[in-house]
Amino acid sequence: MALFQIFDPSARPTPIGIDLGTTHSLVAYTVDGRPECVLDCDMSPLLPSVVHYLEHGGVMVGNAGREKAALHPRETLVSVKRFMGRGADDAETRRMGPYDFAMPEPGQSNTVRFKVHGRTLTPVEVSAEILRVLRTNAEEKLRTIGGAVITVPAYFDEAQRQATKDAAKLAGLEVLRLLNEPTAAALAYGLDKGRTRGTFAVYDLGGGTFDVTILSLDDGVFQVRSTGGDAQLGGDDMDRAFAEWVFRHMGVDPATASPELVRAALDAARLAKHELTDRPNTVIAVTAGETTFERSVRRTEFEDIVRPVIERTTPAVKRALRDAGLRPEEVDGVILVGGSTRVPAVREHVKKLFGQEPLSDIDPDQVVAFGAAIQANLLAGDGAQEDALILDVIPLSLGIETMGGVAEKILPRNTTIPAGRAQQFTTYADGQTGFELHVVQGERELAADNRSLAKFTLKGIPPMPAGAAKLEVTFRVDADGMLTVTARELNTGIEQRIEVTPSFGLSGDDVERMLLESYEHAESDLAARQLRERIIEGERVIAATEAALKVDGDLLDEDERAELDGALKALRDAIAGQDGKKIHHRTEGLDRATHPLAERRMDRAVQQAMKGRAVAEIEDTVKDRPEHPHLAASYAADEASDKET
Repeated sequence: MALFQIFDPSARPTPIGIDLGTTHSLVAYTVDGRPECVLDCDMSPLLPSVVHYLEHGGVMVGNAGREKAALHPRETLVSVKRFMGRGADDAETRRMGPYDFAMPEPGQSNTVRFKVHGRTLTPVEVSAEILRVLRTNAEEKLRTIGGAVITVPAYFDEAQRQATKDAAKLAGLEVLRLLNEPTAAALAYGLDKGRTRGTFAVYDLGGGTFDVTILSLDDGVFQVRSTGGDAQLGGDDMDRAFAEWVFRHMGVDPATASPELVRAALDAARLAKHELTDRPNTVIAVTAGETTFERSVRRTEFEDIVRPVIERTTPAVKRALRDAGLRPEEVDGVILVGGSTRVPAVREHVKKLFGQEPLSDIDPDQVVAFGAAIQANLLAGDGAQEDALILDVIPLSLGIETMGGVAEKILPRNTTIPAGRAQQFTTYADGQTGFELHVVQGERELAADNRSLAKFTLKGIPPMPAGAAKLEVTFRVDADGMLTVTARELNTGIEQRIEVTPSFGLSGDDVERMLLESYEHAESDLAARQLRERIIEGERVIAATEAALKVDGDLLDEDERAELDGALKALRDAIAGQDGKKIHHRTEGLDRATHPLAERRMDRAVQQAMKGRAVAEIEDTVKDRPEHPHLAASYAADEASDKET
């Protein structure tokens, strides 16, 4: 006789938290305010992030897929998270696994594509298979799920975050929010263990990414003070270093080894790494076809092999501390996240960096999923911690290119998100009917030295004198880190909006490089910016003066005209010589030289306005007219804060 599953149809759907990891993925939920992980059919909370594609359709996900990796490495996709948001033409991509890659067809987006059994697959599609299994496992346990909070590395940019959302949509999941992994860990510790005050570092070393976050906890409010990391560093790199050591002892060149042997060596290295976490020595064994290798290895040998990988986390930690204005001894505790932090050498390295034993009360494999589940519960309006607040930050400044190639920052680095900020700009030339906006990301003073995110044009603006048009540019970054830029001309109301989604991802190495360059070139960048701004101001005064002379040059006598022409030539010579101080002084000199002309132009304008008009009418007109500035300033913006674009 068939049995019916009986459940309450009025029960509320349960929100879930998902840790979509590089090596493993987990799904969690909350029971009476406490998080728990959903177990799979093997009674394990960890689902290997592995997808094997069968020849005649169908997929095998998790442990079943991982078992196929050694024999079918090209059809078994692992660590696919490392490919999320990356460009198809990225050279580093080609070295990230024994896969066949396909270049995009004309008209297709520039994203990584795998060739498997004649099909082309994107990282989004592969990730969706993992998320689909997690969703199914959750539904078997909870019956009905009510949306998901999915975690991402702190350094995922807009393209990588959007790719994660797209994968969730393909898997049939409603995304409540994307949550930074270190922030999720802080949420798990702050609420689950009652640590609500102090300054903490979250050291997150997973399978494929490394993040370090400095945050302050105060009465349930988590303020992220700084972030750092490397989107291409993790336990996988330890496995590769260990596998290369194996190849050296085998006398095999990994560049010419078969994909089957490469996969077998990586699997053996991973297994030995796990065993050496709990014991002082083990045996590493590799079997691929007729090739076999076996050797005893000590933990100390393993630590020597992977130490360069572990030490690659040091610069990001030091920079995060410096950005937060802290010394290591001022950190109250260090939270460990990610399975790779189980390695004793990693824990010892963290202890050395911060001068204290790191915290590991919660399973480092599960802590991120726990935090995501807690946040999902809060967003659904459940639980007793509804006043908890998470404040993430923007890792790099966002802004636009203004006249002269200067980068104007609108949302500075480490601004708390969600965030929105507007700034007004104006036109540089007479009759300008459009604004071309170039959105950039980075810390350098010139736009060319920063990362280009997007370009778009606001058209249809009526011709106006320079400085008359008013453009308000608004940057908004939502809680998921997605950027929307809106440009609106205030006189006409014409508006254009764009969601910024770069065609490839920004790696942690790129972020690190951009920050280093901003520090190294700070003085020269500032000097270059000041020079360009002075050139722009000088050229604007020259243009305004020439326009006025063309119309009303007859108002000057011969000596006055000679003096003004001399001031014009002196300023042009200073601009040609690229001398910032001379440009500044000679701009002021030309400005002063235009005063007589400006006064006489005003007199002429008043005389023309008075012809044939009653005194009362003229008084009303003058009363309503704004005060007319001197000649050069009349072509500038109405507000000192306006910039040219």
